[in-house]
Amino acid sequence: MTSLATGRDLFEIPADVAYLNCSFVAPQLRSVTAAGRAAVQEKATPWNLAAADFFTASEQLRAEFAALIGASADAIALVPSVSYGIATAAANLPIGAGRTVVTLAEQFPSNVYGWRSAAAAQGGEVVTVSRPADGDWTPAVLAAIDERTSVVAVPQCHWTDGSIVDLVRVGAAARAAGAALVIDASQSLGAIPLDLAAVRPDFLVAVGYKWLLGPYSLGYLYVAENRRDGLPLEGNWIARAGSDDFTGLVDYTSDFQPGARRYDVGERSNFVLVPMALAAIRALASWTVPEVTATIGALTDRVAAGATALGYSVSPPHLRGPHMLGLRCESGVPAGLAARLAAARVFVSVRGDSIRVSPHVYNTNEDIDRLLAALR
Repeated sequence: MTSLATGRDLFEIPADVAYLNCSFVAPQLRSVTAAGRAAVQEKATPWNLAAADFFTASEQLRAEFAALIGASADAIALVPSVSYGIATAAANLPIGAGRTVVTLAEQFPSNVYGWRSAAAAQGGEVVTVSRPADGDWTPAVLAAIDERTSVVAVPQCHWTDGSIVDLVRVGAAARAAGAALVIDASQSLGAIPLDLAAVRPDFLVAVGYKWLLGPYSLGYLYVAENRRDGLPLEGNWIARAGSDDFTGLVDYTSDFQPGARRYDVGERSNFVLVPMALAAIRALASWTVPEVTATIGALTDRVAAGATALGYSVSPPHLRGPHMLGLRCESGVPAGLAARLAAARVFVSVRGDSIRVSPHVYNTNEDIDRLLAALR
Protein backbone atom coordinates (compact mmCIF):
# COMPACT_ATOMS: atom_id res chain seq x y z
CA MET A 1 0.00 0.00 0.00
CA THR A 2 1.31 3.44 -0.97
CA SER A 3 1.08 6.06 1.79
CA LEU A 4 -1.16 9.04 1.08
CA ALA A 5 0.65 11.25 3.60
CA THR A 6 2.40 12.97 0.71
CA GLY A 7 -0.33 12.47 -1.88
CA ARG A 8 0.24 15.86 -3.45
CA ASP A 9 3.75 14.85 -4.52
CA LEU A 10 2.23 12.20 -6.78
CA PHE A 11 0.56 14.90 -8.92
CA GLU A 12 1.82 17.86 -10.93
CA ILE A 13 0.03 20.60 -9.01
CA PRO A 14 1.81 23.92 -8.35
CA ALA A 15 2.12 24.97 -4.72
CA ASP A 16 -0.04 28.07 -5.26
CA VAL A 17 -3.01 26.09 -6.66
CA ALA A 18 -5.82 24.86 -4.41
CA TYR A 19 -7.60 22.51 -6.81
CA LEU A 20 -10.81 21.39 -5.09
CA ASN A 21 -12.58 20.28 -8.26
CA CYS A 22 -11.95 16.56 -8.82
CA SER A 23 -15.63 16.07 -9.67
CA PHE A 24 -14.98 18.26 -12.75
CA VAL A 25 -11.76 16.70 -14.07
CA ALA A 26 -9.09 15.01 -11.98
CA PRO A 27 -5.50 16.23 -12.22
CA GLN A 28 -3.11 13.72 -13.69
CA LEU A 29 -0.87 11.54 -11.58
CA ARG A 30 2.78 11.77 -12.56
CA SER A 31 2.67 8.03 -13.25
CA VAL A 32 -0.27 8.50 -15.64
CA THR A 33 1.54 11.27 -17.50
CA ALA A 34 4.65 9.11 -17.78
CA ALA A 35 2.59 6.19 -19.10
CA GLY A 36 1.00 8.45 -21.70
CA ARG A 37 4.32 9.84 -22.90
CA ALA A 38 5.79 6.36 -23.21
CA ALA A 39 2.71 5.14 -25.07
CA VAL A 40 2.83 8.01 -27.57
CA GLN A 41 6.47 7.23 -28.23
CA GLU A 42 5.71 3.54 -28.75
CA LYS A 43 2.91 4.41 -31.18
CA ALA A 44 5.51 6.14 -33.34
CA THR A 45 6.98 2.74 -34.24
CA PRO A 46 4.01 0.60 -35.36
CA TRP A 47 6.31 -1.98 -36.91
CA ASN A 48 6.99 -3.11 -33.36
CA LEU A 49 3.30 -3.85 -32.74
CA ALA A 50 2.12 -7.45 -32.71
CA ALA A 51 -1.42 -8.83 -32.92
CA ALA A 52 -1.29 -9.66 -29.22
CA ASP A 53 -0.79 -5.97 -28.40
CA PHE A 54 -4.42 -5.34 -29.42
CA PHE A 55 -5.49 -7.51 -26.48
CA THR A 56 -2.88 -7.67 -23.73
CA ALA A 57 -3.08 -4.20 -22.15
CA SER A 58 -6.85 -3.82 -22.55
CA GLU A 59 -7.40 -7.20 -20.89
CA GLN A 60 -5.07 -6.18 -18.06
CA LEU A 61 -7.08 -2.99 -17.63
CA ARG A 62 -10.36 -4.89 -17.64
CA ALA A 63 -9.08 -7.32 -15.01
CA GLU A 64 -7.49 -4.72 -12.73
CA PHE A 65 -10.50 -2.43 -12.83
CA ALA A 66 -12.73 -5.42 -12.07
CA ALA A 67 -10.56 -6.29 -9.07
CA LEU A 68 -10.78 -2.70 -7.82
CA ILE A 69 -14.58 -2.83 -7.67
CA GLY A 70 -14.89 -6.47 -6.62
CA ALA A 71 -16.11 -7.91 -9.91
CA SER A 72 -14.87 -10.45 -12.45
CA ALA A 73 -13.16 -9.42 -15.67
CA ASP A 74 -16.03 -10.99 -17.62
CA ALA A 75 -18.38 -8.41 -16.07
CA ILE A 76 -16.58 -5.39 -17.55
CA ALA A 77 -16.86 -3.67 -20.92
CA LEU A 78 -14.58 -0.81 -21.96
CA VAL A 79 -16.60 2.18 -23.17
CA PRO A 80 -15.80 5.77 -24.15
CA SER A 81 -18.43 7.57 -22.08
CA VAL A 82 -21.41 7.30 -19.75
CA SER A 83 -23.80 8.03 -22.62
CA TYR A 84 -22.39 5.00 -24.48
CA GLY A 85 -22.94 2.79 -21.44
CA ILE A 86 -26.45 4.11 -20.87
CA ALA A 87 -27.29 3.60 -24.55
CA THR A 88 -26.10 0.00 -24.20
CA ALA A 89 -28.30 -0.52 -21.15
CA ALA A 90 -31.30 1.14 -22.80
CA ALA A 91 -30.90 -1.05 -25.89
CA ASN A 92 -31.04 -4.19 -23.73
CA LEU A 93 -33.67 -3.25 -21.15
CA PRO A 94 -37.17 -3.05 -22.64
CA ILE A 95 -39.30 -0.33 -21.07
CA GLY A 96 -42.73 -1.01 -22.55
CA ALA A 97 -45.82 1.04 -23.25
CA GLY A 98 -47.19 2.71 -20.16
CA ARG A 99 -44.12 1.80 -18.12
CA THR A 100 -41.69 4.20 -16.44
CA VAL A 101 -38.02 4.99 -15.96
CA VAL A 102 -37.23 6.63 -12.60
CA THR A 103 -34.55 9.35 -12.52
CA LEU A 104 -33.55 12.20 -10.19
CA ALA A 105 -34.21 15.90 -10.68
CA GLU A 106 -31.15 17.65 -12.13
CA GLN A 107 -29.46 14.30 -12.69
CA PHE A 108 -26.47 14.45 -15.03
CA PRO A 109 -27.87 14.48 -18.59
CA SER A 110 -25.90 11.46 -19.83
CA ASN A 111 -28.17 9.32 -17.64
CA VAL A 112 -31.32 11.14 -18.78
CA TYR A 113 -31.32 11.74 -22.54
CA GLY A 114 -30.91 8.06 -23.45
CA TRP A 115 -33.88 7.10 -21.29
CA ARG A 116 -36.04 9.86 -22.70
CA SER A 117 -35.40 8.60 -26.22
CA ALA A 118 -35.97 4.96 -25.31
CA ALA A 119 -39.14 5.70 -23.34
CA ALA A 120 -40.58 7.87 -26.11
CA ALA A 121 -39.90 5.18 -28.72
CA GLN A 122 -41.72 2.54 -26.65
CA GLY A 123 -44.61 4.59 -25.32
CA GLY A 124 -43.10 4.79 -21.85
CA GLU A 125 -42.44 7.72 -19.56
CA VAL A 126 -39.52 9.14 -17.59
CA VAL A 127 -40.53 9.91 -13.99
CA THR A 128 -38.36 12.56 -12.37
CA VAL A 129 -38.03 12.49 -8.59
CA SER A 130 -38.03 16.04 -7.21
CA ARG A 131 -35.25 17.11 -4.88
CA PRO A 132 -36.56 16.46 -1.34
CA ALA A 133 -36.69 19.39 1.03
CA ASP A 134 -34.72 17.49 3.67
CA GLY A 135 -32.03 16.42 1.18
CA ASP A 136 -32.74 12.69 1.64
CA TRP A 137 -33.13 11.21 -1.85
CA THR A 138 -33.68 7.60 -0.83
CA PRO A 139 -37.27 7.74 0.51
CA ALA A 140 -38.27 9.90 -2.46
CA VAL A 141 -36.86 7.38 -4.95
CA LEU A 142 -38.48 4.47 -3.13
CA ALA A 143 -41.84 6.24 -3.28
CA ALA A 144 -41.50 6.63 -7.07
CA ILE A 145 -40.96 2.89 -7.69
CA ASP A 146 -44.20 1.04 -8.35
CA GLU A 147 -45.74 -1.66 -10.53
CA ARG A 148 -45.23 0.48 -13.64
CA THR A 149 -41.47 0.88 -13.14
CA SER A 150 -39.25 -0.84 -15.71
CA VAL A 151 -35.93 0.86 -14.95
CA VAL A 152 -34.51 2.83 -12.04
CA ALA A 153 -31.64 4.95 -13.43
CA VAL A 154 -29.87 6.83 -10.66
CA PRO A 155 -26.38 7.78 -9.43
CA GLN A 156 -24.72 6.76 -6.18
CA CYS A 157 -24.46 10.44 -5.34
CA HIS A 158 -25.87 13.54 -6.99
CA TRP A 159 -23.34 15.31 -9.17
CA THR A 160 -24.24 18.83 -8.00
CA ASP A 161 -23.61 18.39 -4.28
CA GLY A 162 -22.65 14.80 -3.38
CA SER A 163 -26.02 13.96 -1.79
CA ILE A 164 -26.29 10.17 -1.69
CA VAL A 165 -28.78 7.53 -2.72
CA ASP A 166 -28.94 4.31 -0.67
CA LEU A 167 -28.43 1.95 -3.58
CA VAL A 168 -28.90 -1.19 -1.49
CA ARG A 169 -32.45 -0.17 -0.54
CA VAL A 170 -33.24 1.20 -3.98
CA GLY A 171 -31.89 -1.93 -5.67
CA ALA A 172 -34.02 -4.17 -3.47
CA ALA A 173 -37.12 -2.10 -4.22
CA ALA A 174 -36.41 -2.19 -7.95
CA ARG A 175 -36.07 -5.98 -7.94
CA ALA A 176 -39.27 -6.34 -5.92
CA ALA A 177 -41.08 -4.32 -8.60
CA GLY A 178 -39.50 -6.37 -11.41
CA ALA A 179 -37.45 -3.37 -12.53
CA ALA A 180 -33.81 -3.09 -13.57
CA LEU A 181 -31.27 -0.90 -11.74
CA VAL A 182 -28.86 1.20 -13.81
CA ILE A 183 -26.25 3.33 -12.04
CA ASP A 184 -24.10 6.23 -13.21
CA ALA A 185 -21.24 6.00 -10.71
CA SER A 186 -19.03 8.62 -12.34
CA GLN A 187 -19.11 10.90 -9.29
CA SER A 188 -18.31 8.22 -6.74
CA LEU A 189 -16.49 5.16 -8.10
CA GLY A 190 -12.92 5.16 -6.83
CA ALA A 191 -13.67 7.68 -4.08
CA ILE A 192 -16.18 5.88 -1.89
CA PRO A 193 -16.96 2.16 -1.52
CA LEU A 194 -19.72 0.52 -3.53
CA ASP A 195 -20.74 -3.04 -2.63
CA LEU A 196 -21.76 -4.63 -5.92
CA ALA A 197 -22.93 -7.83 -4.25
CA ALA A 198 -25.30 -5.88 -2.00
CA VAL A 199 -26.50 -3.35 -4.61
CA ARG A 200 -26.83 -5.85 -7.50
CA PRO A 201 -27.09 -3.40 -10.41
CA ASP A 202 -28.01 -4.63 -13.89
CA PHE A 203 -25.67 -2.09 -15.45
CA LEU A 204 -23.23 0.37 -13.85
CA VAL A 205 -21.15 2.84 -15.81
CA ALA A 206 -18.45 5.33 -14.81
CA VAL A 207 -16.15 7.68 -16.67
CA GLY A 208 -12.46 7.23 -16.01
CA TYR A 209 -11.33 10.86 -15.84
CA LYS A 210 -12.83 11.94 -12.53
CA TRP A 211 -12.45 9.91 -9.32
CA LEU A 212 -10.73 7.06 -11.19
CA LEU A 213 -7.94 9.54 -12.08
CA GLY A 214 -7.55 8.28 -15.66
CA PRO A 215 -7.65 9.84 -19.13
CA TYR A 216 -10.63 11.35 -20.89
CA SER A 217 -12.68 9.17 -23.31
CA LEU A 218 -12.11 5.84 -21.56
CA GLY A 219 -14.64 4.52 -19.08
CA TYR A 220 -16.06 1.30 -17.70
CA LEU A 221 -19.36 -0.56 -17.92
CA TYR A 222 -20.22 -3.26 -15.38
CA VAL A 223 -22.82 -5.75 -16.61
CA ALA A 224 -24.65 -8.25 -14.40
CA GLU A 225 -24.26 -11.88 -15.41
CA ASN A 226 -27.84 -12.23 -16.65
CA ARG A 227 -27.40 -9.19 -18.95
CA ARG A 228 -24.29 -10.35 -20.83
CA ASP A 229 -26.01 -11.99 -23.78
CA GLY A 230 -27.57 -8.84 -25.24
CA LEU A 231 -26.94 -6.83 -28.37
CA PRO A 232 -23.96 -4.43 -28.52
CA LEU A 233 -24.25 -0.98 -30.05
CA GLU A 234 -21.54 -1.73 -32.61
CA GLY A 235 -20.56 -4.51 -34.97
CA ASN A 236 -16.86 -4.21 -34.24
CA TRP A 237 -14.49 -7.04 -35.05
CA ILE A 238 -12.53 -7.22 -31.83
CA ALA A 239 -15.49 -8.27 -29.68
CA ARG A 240 -16.07 -11.38 -31.81
CA ALA A 241 -14.90 -14.88 -30.92
CA GLY A 242 -11.51 -15.71 -32.40
CA SER A 243 -10.62 -12.08 -33.11
CA ASP A 244 -7.15 -12.63 -31.69
CA ASP A 245 -6.36 -14.70 -34.81
CA PHE A 246 -5.86 -12.02 -37.43
CA THR A 247 -5.51 -14.58 -40.20
CA GLY A 248 -9.11 -15.68 -39.64
CA LEU A 249 -10.91 -12.33 -39.37
CA VAL A 250 -12.69 -12.91 -42.68
CA ASP A 251 -14.20 -16.09 -41.25
CA TYR A 252 -17.18 -14.10 -39.99
CA THR A 253 -18.94 -15.35 -36.89
CA SER A 254 -22.03 -14.53 -34.87
CA ASP A 255 -20.26 -15.56 -31.67
CA PHE A 256 -18.77 -13.07 -29.24
CA GLN A 257 -15.85 -13.03 -26.85
CA PRO A 258 -16.99 -14.12 -23.36
CA GLY A 259 -18.85 -11.99 -20.85
CA ALA A 260 -19.45 -8.28 -21.28
CA ARG A 261 -16.73 -7.93 -23.94
CA ARG A 262 -19.43 -7.90 -26.61
CA TYR A 263 -20.32 -4.40 -25.38
CA ASP A 264 -16.78 -3.03 -25.80
CA VAL A 265 -16.41 0.09 -27.92
CA GLY A 266 -14.60 -0.31 -31.22
CA GLU A 267 -10.84 0.36 -31.05
CA ARG A 268 -10.96 -0.44 -27.33
CA SER A 269 -7.23 -1.28 -27.56
CA ASN A 270 -6.38 2.46 -27.65
CA PHE A 271 -2.60 2.32 -27.40
CA VAL A 272 -2.27 5.65 -25.58
CA LEU A 273 -5.29 5.81 -23.26
CA VAL A 274 -5.21 2.21 -22.02
CA PRO A 275 -1.69 2.43 -20.50
CA MET A 276 -2.65 5.71 -18.84
CA ALA A 277 -5.83 4.21 -17.40
CA LEU A 278 -3.87 1.21 -16.16
CA ALA A 279 -1.45 3.47 -14.30
CA ALA A 280 -4.37 5.25 -12.64
CA ILE A 281 -6.16 2.05 -11.60
CA ARG A 282 -2.93 0.64 -10.18
CA ALA A 283 -2.40 3.75 -8.08
CA LEU A 284 -5.93 3.53 -6.66
CA ALA A 285 -5.49 -0.17 -5.97
CA SER A 286 -2.24 0.50 -4.08
CA TRP A 287 -3.99 3.06 -1.87
CA THR A 288 -7.31 1.16 -1.53
CA VAL A 289 -10.64 2.94 -1.89
CA PRO A 290 -11.40 2.99 1.89
CA GLU A 291 -8.11 4.81 2.52
CA VAL A 292 -8.94 7.31 -0.22
CA THR A 293 -12.39 7.82 1.33
CA ALA A 294 -10.92 8.47 4.78
CA THR A 295 -8.33 10.89 3.41
CA ILE A 296 -10.85 12.94 1.43
CA GLY A 297 -13.47 12.75 4.19
CA ALA A 298 -11.18 14.50 6.65
CA LEU A 299 -10.86 17.37 4.16
CA THR A 300 -14.58 17.71 3.44
CA ASP A 301 -15.31 17.66 7.17
CA ARG A 302 -12.97 20.64 7.51
CA VAL A 303 -14.78 22.41 4.66
CA ALA A 304 -18.19 21.69 6.20
CA ALA A 305 -17.22 23.02 9.61
CA GLY A 306 -15.62 26.17 8.23
CA ALA A 307 -18.38 26.89 5.72
CA THR A 308 -21.10 26.43 8.34
CA ALA A 309 -19.34 28.98 10.53
CA LEU A 310 -19.48 31.38 7.57
CA GLY A 311 -23.25 30.96 7.24
CA TYR A 312 -23.41 28.40 4.44
CA SER A 313 -25.67 25.37 4.74
CA VAL A 314 -24.22 21.90 4.19
CA SER A 315 -25.97 18.52 4.10
CA PRO A 316 -25.33 16.41 7.21
CA PRO A 317 -22.73 13.65 6.81
CA HIS A 318 -25.28 10.82 6.63
CA LEU A 319 -26.95 12.43 3.58
CA ARG A 320 -23.83 13.12 1.51
CA GLY A 321 -20.82 11.29 0.26
CA PRO A 322 -17.63 11.96 2.24
CA HIS A 323 -15.78 13.02 -0.92
CA MET A 324 -17.91 15.93 -2.15
CA LEU A 325 -20.23 18.55 -0.74
CA GLY A 326 -22.35 21.48 -1.85
CA LEU A 327 -22.32 24.80 -0.03
CA ARG A 328 -25.56 26.76 -0.20
CA CYS A 329 -26.63 30.14 1.10
CA GLU A 330 -30.10 31.67 1.35
CA SER A 331 -29.29 34.48 -1.06
CA GLY A 332 -27.95 32.08 -3.68
CA VAL A 333 -24.48 31.72 -5.14
CA PRO A 334 -22.95 35.17 -5.68
CA ALA A 335 -22.55 36.03 -9.35
CA GLY A 336 -19.10 35.29 -10.70
CA LEU A 337 -18.00 33.49 -7.53
CA ALA A 338 -16.18 30.62 -9.26
CA ALA A 339 -14.25 33.06 -11.45
CA ARG A 340 -13.27 35.20 -8.46
CA LEU A 341 -12.07 32.14 -6.57
CA ALA A 342 -10.11 31.02 -9.62
CA ALA A 343 -8.41 34.40 -9.73
CA ALA A 344 -7.21 33.59 -6.21
CA ARG A 345 -5.99 30.20 -7.51
CA VAL A 346 -8.78 28.35 -5.65
CA PHE A 347 -10.76 26.09 -7.97
CA VAL A 348 -14.30 24.79 -7.35
CA SER A 349 -17.46 24.42 -9.46
CA VAL A 350 -20.86 26.01 -9.22
CA ARG A 351 -23.56 23.48 -10.04
CA GLY A 352 -27.21 24.47 -9.69
CA ASP A 353 -27.61 26.45 -6.47
CA SER A 354 -24.53 25.03 -4.77
CA ILE A 355 -20.81 25.65 -4.62
CA ARG A 356 -19.47 22.16 -5.27
CA VAL A 357 -16.26 21.35 -3.40
CA SER A 358 -14.55 18.06 -4.29
CA PRO A 359 -11.02 17.52 -2.93
CA HIS A 360 -8.83 14.46 -3.38
CA VAL A 361 -5.67 13.00 -1.86
CA TYR A 362 -3.55 15.76 -3.43
CA ASN A 363 -5.24 18.39 -1.28
CA THR A 364 -4.06 19.63 2.12
CA ASN A 365 -5.57 21.42 5.10
CA GLU A 366 -3.91 24.56 3.76
CA ASP A 367 -5.94 24.24 0.55
CA ILE A 368 -9.14 24.06 2.59
CA ASP A 369 -8.14 27.08 4.65
CA ARG A 370 -7.43 29.05 1.47
CA LEU A 371 -10.94 28.24 0.21
CA LEU A 372 -12.54 29.32 3.47
CA ALA A 373 -10.48 32.52 3.57
CA ALA A 374 -11.52 33.34 0.01
CA LEU A 375 -15.19 32.70 0.79
CA ARG A 376 -14.92 34.84 3.91
